[in-house]
Amino acid sequence: MNCSRTRGKKGEEHFDWFDPPRRRANKRRGRGTYANDRPPVLGVIGRESGQVRLRVVGNTKSLTLCGFVERYTQPDALVYTDEYTSYDALKRVRVTVCHGQKEWARDDDGDGWFEAHTNSTEGMWTGLRNFLRPFRGVHKRYLHGYVAIHEFRVNLKAISPAFIAALVRRHSF
Repeated sequence: MNCSRTRGKKGEEHFDWFDPPRRRANKRRGRGTYANDRPPVLGVIGRESGQVRLRVVGNTKSLTLCGFVERYTQPDALVYTDEYTSYDALKRVRVTVCHGQKEWARDDDGDGWFEAHTNSTEGMWTGLRNFLRPFRGVHKRYLHGYVAIHEFRVNLKAISPAFIAALVRRHSF
């Protein structure tokens, strides 16, 4: 059954420059900050271990990003990032892919295996977005809790009775 109230309205052009069409959601361009109600979530994922660390932060400046990466990676780790300049001060060996040049993965040694990529991290963001979608918007004050639950879910792979017991023990009064 089709709704008659919206029939024909989708294709109408909007000619009035002084009355722009309504922008849905928070589609402000650029990087988000806690102050502009788009708190960034930083994340690292171990290629061998599969362990994930996610944190809600106030901004994506170099001090914040590099501190997070250095805290949650081993000193001898090889870090794969995009070309974002905030990573330049990172004290780790860093391999980059340039999304601006439509590069998503790169085979550095020619063996057919694309070593340089950020696909694991991109998939992690898709998983977090899908986890948050049923809540239809989470207030930034509580976002860290939702992100923590998603991190536990990814790292544990399954909810076990031991995990439930630990949660009850930790949060009981």
